[in-house]
Amino acid sequence: MAKKSALGRGLGKGRGALFGEDVVSIQPRNQSENVSRETYNKDGADSVSDETNEAGRELTLKISMIEPNREQPRKNFNQEQIQELADSIKKYGVLQPLLVQKKDDYYEIIAGERRWRAAKEAGVKEIPVVIREYSKQQAMEIALIENIQRTDLNPVEEAQAYQRLMQEFDLTQEEIAERVSKNRATITNSLRLLKLDKRVLEMLMQEQLTSGHARALLSLDNEEVQYQTAIRIIDGKLSVREVEKLVKTLSKSKKEKKEKPEEKDLSFVYKDLEERMKRAIGTKVTINRRDNSKGKVEIDYYSQAELERIVELLESLQ
Repeated sequence: MAKKSALGRGLGKGRGALFGEDVVSIQPRNQSENVSRETYNKDGADSVSDETNEAGRELTLKISMIEPNREQPRKNFNQEQIQELADSIKKYGVLQPLLVQKKDDYYEIIAGERRWRAAKEAGVKEIPVVIREYSKQQAMEIALIENIQRTDLNPVEEAQAYQRLMQEFDLTQEEIAERVSKNRATITNSLRLLKLDKRVLEMLMQEQLTSGHARALLSLDNEEVQYQTAIRIIDGKLSVREVEKLVKTLSKSKKEKKEKPEEKDLSFVYKDLEERMKRAIGTKVTINRRDNSKGKVEIDYYSQAELERIVELLESLQ
């Protein structure tokens, strides 16, 4: 007979006090051990010792209790691949448990969202999980590493995940490289992709362009030229080598284009305007002009407090 449990006794009247009443079962990770499956339901008896803790053990939960991680790096899922996995799950079940952590009234996926989606598609009601406790940073790192190892992330999602690790957790490129087992140059090249025009990034996410195409476009400074060139790549089905030659030609023609005298004079005018705005605002100001009547003004800030000061200054001009 199994040793009498104090799980329900120590955590309250209901056996769902820790797991919630929808937990179906808990089983040993080593299936070869001669240990009976311990099952929880609304009417079942307590059957686990006081020392038992759900963390680190393989549980079977109702799929309705599990929700995806909103911080998951991957946003796009290939529906055809999901369906293929769902067909496999219908035959063999979910062979690898999801990695989750307990939230208020549900379990959040750390790794295994594709399996979860496929299981729902297959009509599965219960799914195996392993519960762990992680910080926000650890959870994101694990989700990122799993997706990279499975090559599930598209280049833009991967770059955005690296960027978040740097911005939210102050990780350096070297630290990120160490965590995901890549060299620093790979991380740097990935992050450079985010400098591309947003429309080009969308094409990359939709697999209309490859990473090789995208890296070649980085040599073009103008975002509109990047976008128009990307359209030429797709329409002409250009190879990466052909794109590199095209970009080199475009860059060369831009350098050879002679600056008109009036444009030289205007450059001094805009430089003076930048200096006047810099003195007025108290930080670096850059005027990027497309032609003599259109352009954009960029105002640099170096802290949250400085940004708020600039906003208050601009509001005072109303």
